[in-house]
Amino acid sequence: MNAEWWRGATLYQIYPRSFADTNGDGIGDLPGITQRLPYVASLGVDGIWISPFFPSPMRDFGYDVTDHGGVDPMFGTIKDFDDLLAQAHRLGLKVVIDQVWSHTAAEHPWFQESRSSRENPKADWYVWADAREDGSPPNNWLSWMGGPAWRWEPRRRQYHLHNFLPQMPDLNFHCAEVQAAVLGMARFWLDRGVDGFRLDTANLYAHDPLLRDNPPAPPGQRGDNPVLMQRHAYTMDQPESHAFLRRLRAVMDEYPGRVTVGEIGGADAQATMLAYTQGRDALHTAYSFAFLGARPDAGTVASQLAPWASSEGWPSWAFSNHDVPRVASRWSSVKAAAGFSFSGSDGPDATQRHPTGAEGADPLTWMALLMALRGTLFIYQGEELGLPQSEVPFERMQDPFGLAHWPLNPGRDGCRTPMPWLHAAPHAGFSQTEPWLPADPAHAALAADRQETDPGSVLNQTRALLRLRREQPALRLGACEVLHAQGDVLVLRRGEGEHAVLAVFNLGSSTAAIPPTLPVGALDPQRCLWALPLAAPIGLNLPAGAAGFYRHQD
Repeated sequence: MNAEWWRGATLYQIYPRSFADTNGDGIGDLPGITQRLPYVASLGVDGIWISPFFPSPMRDFGYDVTDHGGVDPMFGTIKDFDDLLAQAHRLGLKVVIDQVWSHTAAEHPWFQESRSSRENPKADWYVWADAREDGSPPNNWLSWMGGPAWRWEPRRRQYHLHNFLPQMPDLNFHCAEVQAAVLGMARFWLDRGVDGFRLDTANLYAHDPLLRDNPPAPPGQRGDNPVLMQRHAYTMDQPESHAFLRRLRAVMDEYPGRVTVGEIGGADAQATMLAYTQGRDALHTAYSFAFLGARPDAGTVASQLAPWASSEGWPSWAFSNHDVPRVASRWSSVKAAAGFSFSGSDGPDATQRHPTGAEGADPLTWMALLMALRGTLFIYQGEELGLPQSEVPFERMQDPFGLAHWPLNPGRDGCRTPMPWLHAAPHAGFSQTEPWLPADPAHAALAADRQETDPGSVLNQTRALLRLRREQPALRLGACEVLHAQGDVLVLRRGEGEHAVLAVFNLGSSTAAIPPTLPVGALDPQRCLWALPLAAPIGLNLPAGAAGFYRHQD
């Protein structure tokens, strides 16, 4: 694959704790990933993104790192990672790994030294500040995990900054030695052969050195959580973050074919993503949160796509990940089981029993929509099975955010339950022992082995969609023009000329009229490349949850 293999590619996100357990401790591991890589390759994806597997006290399940160049023993060894990487490459899969650079765990040797005094060699490696005269924190900055973003350190008689848990202190990117150490981490993994990095909280690297108070958010943009009541003018998107990422890009350019995917959030995330991906010295692509919330209507989808049509930047899209409820539940209402018929480029009609029992929009509606977008795509493990969100009882909850906000917000455990491999095996084939989170009984019916034999299953139709995206250059790299976006009906044209593809969707739960702007015969079954359930003549209306790809006619 060429140096820009990532443009239009689809990556499969693996959350190691919940993917496959080979040593019987109830926690997924790197050998488990290696064992299941042939399954991942069979989907037709271009690579994998592996969430953190580094040594960690696991307060935030790997996003609190104590050694950026190692492997936590619960996941295996560095040799296990090398074996995984070699197997992935043999199967034609690229490997992108998480890099958590904005903060470390409090147990990290760097922080242990930094906290010991104000004079040690790493005294400035973290963000330290004196208390106000009344002893309170230096400013009003708030943690995304709740409460002030400052924790008192008696050894230094100063506060340290933590944008997340108090035991996750923020590194000081205004310190040249910190930047050099982080770039050294990047080189370590690049030299090992990884194909890129997903950069956690990439626009939180630097802070305002004057420690000015964040202003209140405008009234219409405030959330219920106190941290969402501020405009993060001095804790996000500082010029020094851009400057560091330019240095990182220079390092990446020394290793052809590697990619950086920046996790970019904020109140105006779209504009920020565009800014962070402009130019040959910027991030290769930015990971969007745009579709990780409430179900969008057609206009919302169009508004997210529009700015990228004329931008030199490149977006990345996902509908599910390890931090949000699964899309099969988040965007669909659960009802009694319903049947759909499919007809695509790979053969005769087949019947699929809808896994979540949603009325109208189906997991395949969302998978088809994802495949229609111009950008780099991410599929979260189990999304290809149509897994719904799990309900984890309070006594089994692990997520610190969920434990702090229960019962109003159950946190992230429900999207992190074990991957179901074998429907009749204990714990759905994930492990031989009780897993760290309970295997969802509802997921066993959707296990990979059960869907393998059904041509119309979500799994096999996801393979068909990924094959379609590979076979149609217009879908992978072509231009994207919104032809219609009203209510729940969305029509996109991907590519140009005789190879263009028309993508048509009804994102709602009721029938909708076919747009009058579509030319007569545009949805002719003879032009159909893949459809849900549009292969048969459909009259004047699009069924609820309809999705289809058609050869475009001029």
